[in-house]
Amino acid sequence: MGEVSRAELADFLRRRREALRPAQVPAAAIHPPGRRARRTPGLRREEVAALAGMSVSYYERLEQARAPRPSPEVLAVLGTALQLTAAEREHLARLAGQVPPGTDADRRPVPAEAHGLLDRLGPIPAYLVDERQDIVAWNSAASALITDFGLLPAEERNTVRLAIRLGGTFCWAPAGAEGEFARQFAAQMRAAGVRYPADRVLGELVNEFAAHSPEFAAGWRDHDVRPIPTLRKYLRHPELGELEVVCQTLLLPGTDLQLAMYTAEPGSPSAAALARLGARSE
Repeated sequence: MGEVSRAELADFLRRRREALRPAQVPAAAIHPPGRRARRTPGLRREEVAALAGMSVSYYERLEQARAPRPSPEVLAVLGTALQLTAAEREHLARLAGQVPPGTDADRRPVPAEAHGLLDRLGPIPAYLVDERQDIVAWNSAASALITDFGLLPAEERNTVRLAIRLGGTFCWAPAGAEGEFARQFAAQMRAAGVRYPADRVLGELVNEFAAHSPEFAAGWRDHDVRPIPTLRKYLRHPELGELEVVCQTLLLPGTDLQLAMYTAEPGSPSAAALARLGARSE
């Protein structure tokens, strides 16, 4: 068992409740409009309590950070009532102290098979990041597309630091998707912060990124830990010009490492450009 993060647990429950719309739940759980004016678009506490089959007073104490450690059974019904994803359910269990926190002993070197996977991806630019968003391994195609990671100081080989430094000059988001990358970073680091609550460096990185990016700060405040596995963005390469790419992120099973891959729409000019770049980098 880990420590219960009562304040964080309360904030997470409140934000997930406020994000859930009455139209998304069974009508029987929603109180008639005339009973009390609805102040927010989200659910009321008594409505979540009804969906979870628990007393309103107990649920209120959870959101007020006054309740004792909730049991796995309570977490399960809350997860169903709030329609949490698998990632959010795991995050909830960690906040409730039902999963022991990670330690430095849990951090392992990049497995040899992960390095092999990067090599086998060949012309597909790809790299691995850890829970701090540090780039810990990459292939030659990623260096050719983004930057020579090997020439960067270790502390600068971080995806958020690179996004802050290169944003608007090397990379930018499509119209309507501004801030998605920053919010994705916030979600990943919020989840990592609960897995490794004693990680001082991680906390310092969060403060640094929040000071530089309003979108990151907003994502952190929203306590959203849902991953965004596919994101689109534009890159301006010095030789290839402007590219429209898709960044796909996959979790490597049994590790805290995530694989990020850059591809383009098949048959598009960007795909042809990436193929030329990959051929030169092999």
